[in-house]
Formats: sequence, C-alpha cells, structure tokens
Amino acid sequence: MSSPGQPHVVVVGGGIAGLAAAFFLRGASCRVTVLEGSPRLGGKLGASEVAGVQVDEGAEALFARRPEGTALAAAAGFADQLVAPGTTAARIWSRGRMCPLPRHQVLGVPADLGELAGTGLVSSDGMARARQDLRLPATGRDGDVPVAAFVAARFGQEVVDRLVDPLLAGVYAGRSEELSFEATLPALAAEARKHASLAEAAGALLPEPGGPGRAAPPPVFTTLADGLGTLPAAVAAASGATVRTAAMVRGLARAAAGWRLTVGSAHAEEHLAADAVILAVPASPAARLLAGVPGASAAAAALRDIRYASMAIVTLAYPAAAFPVPLEGSGYLVPAADGHPVKAVTFSTVKWPHLRDAAAGLVIVRCSLGRVGEEALLQSDDAELARVAAADFATATGAHGAPVAVRVTRWGGGLPQYTVGHLDRVAQIRSAVAAQPGLAVCGAAYDGIGIPACVATAQAAAAQIAAQLRDDPQ
Repeated sequence: MSSPGQPHVVVVGGGIAGLAAAFFLRGASCRVTVLEGSPRLGGKLGASEVAGVQVDEGAEALFARRPEGTALAAAAGFADQLVAPGTTAARIWSRGRMCPLPRHQVLGVPADLGELAGTGLVSSDGMARARQDLRLPATGRDGDVPVAAFVAARFGQEVVDRLVDPLLAGVYAGRSEELSFEATLPALAAEARKHASLAEAAGALLPEPGGPGRAAPPPVFTTLADGLGTLPAAVAAASGATVRTAAMVRGLARAAAGWRLTVGSAHAEEHLAADAVILAVPASPAARLLAGVPGASAAAAALRDIRYASMAIVTLAYPAAAFPVPLEGSGYLVPAADGHPVKAVTFSTVKWPHLRDAAAGLVIVRCSLGRVGEEALLQSDDAELARVAAADFATATGAHGAPVAVRVTRWGGGLPQYTVGHLDRVAQIRSAVAAQPGLAVCGAAYDGIGIPACVATAQAAAAQIAAQLRDDPQ
C-alpha cells in the first residue's frame, strides 16, 4: 500500500460494533477514522432521563455469559460499573393471566416439561402433546428449517405460540415461523443432532444448578450503573480513533492503492483515501456501498436479502401508589396470539436495584412494541403510541392513573431478521468480502444481535484487517 505514514483504516458506522472495531485496532500500527452518518454515536445504544432518572433507550442488559461485552466494558474503564439485576424472574401474560416463565428453557424451548406444566402456560392437551417429545423418534432436518416447524414437530404448536414465539419476539421482534433454527438457536440446533428429545438437548445446554459444594451459576445479565447507553462514548474515547458524526458515507470504490470513500451530501461531498475499510452498518447501507465494488455484487445481493424489523420502546414512570399490588419480577412477555400491542415489558426499577434507588419512589417500566408485520401500529404518533402502551400495561398489571413521565423511542429498521437460510447468506457475504483485500464487515446482521455477538464480529473484522496490513506493509 502506498499511503504516506501509517496505514489509514476507515470504519463506516459508529454503533457499538464499529466503535469496538476501532478499539481493537489500537495496536495495529494504523490510524483509524470512524464515520457515523447520524448526529450521534452508539447506534441502538443510548440513555436519557425519564422523571429525572437515567434510563436506557435501547438495549438495557448485557448477556454476561459471553465474555466479549463485559471485557470491552472493563477495557473502556467500566469494570466497577457493572451491576447485576435484583431479579430475573420473568412472566408471560397469556390468555389474561400472568404465568411464570420456566427457568429451564433455551429461548423458550423447554428443558423440563414438569416445570412447564406447573406454570399453567400450556393447556392439559398442549402438555400431553409436548410430552410426546420424550417418546418421538428423532426429527429429521435436511438443512435449515424455521424455529416453529422444528419445535412444533417435537412439542406441538401450543408450546411455540405460548412460550417460544414470545421470547423470539422479545429478542428479534420476529416470528418463529420465519426465523432460522440454525441461526437464532445455533447451540441448540447443534445439540439437537445428538438427542432425539429436544427437551433433553435444551437441558444439556443449561448450567449446573447451585447447591451444596457447588457455586451458583453467574448472573445471566448485567448492565452499567449509568446505563448501557454510556458505553459507546467510552469505547470511542478509549479507541484513540478520530470519530466524526454527521458524516454519511455515500460511496465506496477501489482506488489505485486501497479505497476511496465519498462522504457527505452531493453538493458538499468530500473524498477520503483509506488503506482498509470496515463496514459496520446495517445490511441495506452495506449493500448500497458494496454494489459498485467489482467482485462484491454477491455480497450486496445477500445483504439485500436480510430484512429488518422496526420497534418502539415506550418508557413510563408512575407513582408507587398507582399499583394496587406492587410489581414483582423483572417483567413479562406477551404471545402474539393474544393480539396485544405490547409484546414485552421490563419493570426497570424492580429489575435493577440501582434504578429503584435513583427513582425515589417512582416505578419506571419499559414497554416494547412492534413485531414483523405490525408496522401500522408504529405509524401512530408518539402520544398515541404512549397511550396504547399505558392502556395495555394497565390491563395487564392493574395500574391506575396516568404516568407522570413518558418517553417514546423509535428504532426504525432496528432488528435484523435471521430468517431461514441466514447462515448461507452470511457465508456468501463473507466469502465475497474476503476476496476484497482491505475490506471487512461486522455488526448485528451476521452472527447475533446482542452486544457480545456484535463485539465478537468487530474483533474478528479488526483482526482480519490488522493481519492484512501486516502482510502488506507500506
């Protein structure tokens, strides 16, 4: 490469994946520029005040049993800010009653059918069908299949509707009849090849319970005391990269040595030269940038096939007196089959003790709305969306009176859908990108939408680019 001085790497996208990629390039003897098209960093992470309390607007919990997220937080200076939830006991609001979410399950796939029966979530006929899983021969799987099809073949449709679908909607805002078993539940899909019973496969993935002589398993989730929304700025600062917001990348092209990026509007565009580029943007903008790169058309086509779901989070603050019975547990999920607009609710000041202490007698909850196919609901204005959320929440919990504070946060096209064939699409993208020296991709579109998964893709992309820079020194 012929750029003067240190090699220049441009990261397109200032969400947590792009900022993590910049962070992991610190020791690569290169200078790094992060270009974010919007006015703020962080992508789907952000925090702001509701009734004077700092509450996350996007993701509010970090999966703690994958190390990538907590390690990045610690490296960014937040090791002493990681806090554990006070409770993780969630429920499902199904057929007008609250049922405990079984603890022994993998994204809704039950490992203990006796426990499931005790929750009252599934009817007696549904439980009789679910128990057939223990006796049925192995269900064949020739390639990828929808989650619903495989799980229903083992347990019946009622377990899908009442347990699996609500959890998948909570994570992906997707529907189990469309989502890929191999991509959304990769560990379970692999384990299911070793067991005829899917319940046994799920059980094999669960940690050993605590007990005499055994340490209790670590918490599943953690967060930051001031909100996960504070993480992006800290990672950006720790990366040492040059970070620009309101810098929309509109074009990517091969140059004589490296890459040429077109930034800004058509009437005030600028061009940047880079020795390497990491695309850390959602699938659609990544496809647009790759469409004009010779040899990358297959990647662009596969990226265009990745659909996204939109959602909104309505955060409500109530006086404690609004609840005839105090809220218990971390929140609840809602089956799509019941037709409610709210798909999940987090009892933020119950789940997180530090928020309870900061709220000074207020109860703060986050209502999640929007599944694939429910775009019309999200077209309501903020006031109507807040009214719908508060009314649905009141029906579920008995809350009375209006909230004292409301915040509506919209995530348009925020969640990639790992539909059947997703792994093949990702392999096609990575194969085409790998054939382009000095180019890598990372983010939620590939291997998981949680923060640790996004960070892992960023680390891999940074390692790929660092290796290429070492192999092709200036």
